[in-house]
Amino acid sequence: MTYLKISTLFTFSFLGIAMFGCTQKQTNEVQLSDIEQVSYNFHIRPILSDKCFVCHGPDANKRESELRLDTEEGAYAALKDDPSQFVIKPGNLEESTVYHRIISEDPGELMPPPESNLALSEKEIQLIKKWIEQGAKYEPHWAFIKAEKTELPEETDWTINEIDRFTLKKMKEKGLQPNPEAKSYELIKRASLDLTGLPPSPEVLDRFGDFSGELSYEDLLDGLLADPGFGEKMAILWMDISRYSDSYGYQDDNIRTQWPYRDWVIHAFNENMPYDQFVTWQLAGDLLPNANKEQILATAFNRNHKYTEEGGVIDEEYRIEYVLDKTNTVSKGLLGITMECAQCHDHKYDPFSQKEYYEMFAFFNNTPEKGYQGDVSQSKPAKTPILFVEQEDLSGIMNFINYSDTSKLSISVMGELEEQRPTYILDRGVYDAPTVEVEPSTPSSIMEFPEDLEKTRLGLAKWMTAAENPLTSRVFVNLMWQEIFGQGIVKSAGDFGMQGDLPTHPELLDWLAVDFMENGWDINRLMKQILSSATYKQSAVITEKHLNTDPDNLYLARAPRLRLPAENIQDLVLASSGLLVRKLGGPSVKPYMPEGIWEAATSGRGELATYVQDKGDKLYRRGLYNFIKLTVPPPKAIIFDSSNRDRCEIGRSRTNTPLQALVMMNDPMILEASRVLAGKMWEENKNGEMAIETAFKRIVCRDLTTKEKDILLSYYEDQLNRFTENSDQILPTLSVGEFPLEEKNINPETAALMQVIVSIYNLEETITKS
Repeated sequence: MTYLKISTLFTFSFLGIAMFGCTQKQTNEVQLSDIEQVSYNFHIRPILSDKCFVCHGPDANKRESELRLDTEEGAYAALKDDPSQFVIKPGNLEESTVYHRIISEDPGELMPPPESNLALSEKEIQLIKKWIEQGAKYEPHWAFIKAEKTELPEETDWTINEIDRFTLKKMKEKGLQPNPEAKSYELIKRASLDLTGLPPSPEVLDRFGDFSGELSYEDLLDGLLADPGFGEKMAILWMDISRYSDSYGYQDDNIRTQWPYRDWVIHAFNENMPYDQFVTWQLAGDLLPNANKEQILATAFNRNHKYTEEGGVIDEEYRIEYVLDKTNTVSKGLLGITMECAQCHDHKYDPFSQKEYYEMFAFFNNTPEKGYQGDVSQSKPAKTPILFVEQEDLSGIMNFINYSDTSKLSISVMGELEEQRPTYILDRGVYDAPTVEVEPSTPSSIMEFPEDLEKTRLGLAKWMTAAENPLTSRVFVNLMWQEIFGQGIVKSAGDFGMQGDLPTHPELLDWLAVDFMENGWDINRLMKQILSSATYKQSAVITEKHLNTDPDNLYLARAPRLRLPAENIQDLVLASSGLLVRKLGGPSVKPYMPEGIWEAATSGRGELATYVQDKGDKLYRRGLYNFIKLTVPPPKAIIFDSSNRDRCEIGRSRTNTPLQALVMMNDPMILEASRVLAGKMWEENKNGEMAIETAFKRIVCRDLTTKEKDILLSYYEDQLNRFTENSDQILPTLSVGEFPLEEKNINPETAALMQVIVSIYNLEETITKS
């Protein structure tokens, strides 16, 4: 079939581009001669963390020869077996034992030892040498130092706001120049997808035009931020962070009703709730003075983890598992640190002891939650503690919850025991091996826990949102940057520790973090600030200079070209076809699903043993609302790299696989959307050329070029001849999906247009933000 040939061509073109990009040699490494002053944080610590801290780092249980290289005191100390010798003698290479060990040719002396399978490169050795010669100055880890605003780089004709002054400075350092501004239709599509996850309609494209009329680019941003779709777009990220799902996980994986929490997240973003309040309510809304039901509902954030409903389990074992999950989610999702590494022993790379891990753990260890609740045959939609939402609540403070049923809702939320439950360091992290008792506290390397704060989750929230906390604002600003540019200023968004990536623009990150706090933790303002910048508004055109100097676009001399998240691919298809039902919030829905997938992965018990597809409008909701069963995540979303939702995730991978092309060619929703849009286009135009032009603009958000029009018209004529000569193929082709097929649309023209539209949906440009 011609359709398959064209689709395959598009697919191979896409994969070819991706493979070409992956094979470009990285040439943006800093040369040693370019470094005047060696920095411990940015040059030396990454080397030591990778090659030395396993044996000479924070973990006392694994430390060799009682030698530490992660602290100034340890590195400057005299050798235990020879006090006349020193590990590092600042400014004195000859008396620095470390240097002689890393250049030794004797396998018995060489560090790292050959059996470790670790080795220093010549460049790393020379960096360490230069650092010692310059005084071997240690610095606190950059992410644990309070952020400060530095002096702004110079302003130029290109710069629009402060962001650009930092990015342009870095571009110039790397020998790059910014791209020209993108075309207006590109900016309209890009901003719409970034802020709402939905494509702009042809009417919006025409209304804003080239921004030379009454409506400006700023008007566009203001309108998008005010659109309810903004909260839905932002909620996708937060559902990954909060590990939201509609089932409990483990073997039976039965249904639960946490979706009102998702409605609250959407509501909070659409109301532009300040981020410090957003965090506080989720951590400790139930502990606020005179807490209302909305504040308590927000604490469902802590209860979204997996739960076992299997018989015979040990209650305390799973209760501890749930507290561990809460601790790890908060540390990774809100603080950007890998505290979970210290569950069983002191952290090997970061300055977090096992004691400090369980001090954080203690904040979440005082809830009446149980590890196992009741008879497995009596699965309940929420586990204790439970918030019940009555009908009168839905017309009052909880009016953002979209629920038409008359029964009350039950949601798992947080509660606090009246008497403090003791917390112990667990030997090797084992639930039944308590050792030393600890009190609730936080890692001192980040920020001491003030004595005047209550030792509860509310105190933790105050500590986390204090202006002196070096992480919370940095981590969130970085997440927003990642949402827009595809990777954060710190690429490892969930790891700001020693093993994480260094920020590409450290001064910009700190400036934004401080500015965010100074302006009331205003999320809308931050997003508008980023999207208003000249950095954001650049064209995505890639030049040879870009590929040679900065293939990963670390220094932002062009706009990124990024495939849409899985949920937004669904949204784009439904919105452009006219099928999208823009209902805000409500229970999750079950769209089309390949037969047998659920049944093959369940115990055969419970409400979710068999997949029951929804009907009517529920089939055409946004991807955010698709039912998430933990043991069988939505297969189409997983193919497009969505989160499994079984743990906190703050960044998704991006892959290019043939399965993605097969989904775009064969998924029932895409075929149905193509059929419905084809019918509309033929009804409105009664002309193949005009129908194709209009459909293309709805889907790709720009006008066809002459060459593209000729290709698609030729394909349309080919398919029209096929269906005219083989009329028996028309009905089987159009009979896809449950949206009603009208008699008047059962014709060769609609069938031919459907094939063309499927091909347009299968274009790389369609599902790419550029």
